[in-house]
Amino acid sequence: MAHFLLRLSPPRPGFPQDATAAEMDAMLAHTAFWQGEADAGRALAVGPVADPSGIWGMAVVEVDDEAGAARLVAEDPVIRANLGFSYKVMPILSLIQRRAPSPAPAE
Repeated sequence: MAHFLLRLSPPRPGFPQDATAAEMDAMLAHTAFWQGEADAGRALAVGPVADPSGIWGMAVVEVDDEAGAARLVAEDPVIRANLGFSYKVMPILSLIQRRAPSPAPAE
């Protein structure tokens, strides 16, 4: 499996403060889409980033290859709505992840 950072850029610098009704509807669908991907195990972390130069979204995904990451981008409702959002797909070369907790010893 491969890991990718997906960076979602909003349609303009003032987003989300100046979001239109269509953009907010798309964002609700976007949130539901990514929750489904997290539940399915493909998205490891998703959320908005409060960058001082402007808010943007990120997702860290675990997929077979870059084509799998590109499919997730193409299926995102904010991209399908064609409202000016865009993604940058970047491979993560090495990823340290939290280990599963060890089972408690039997008493």
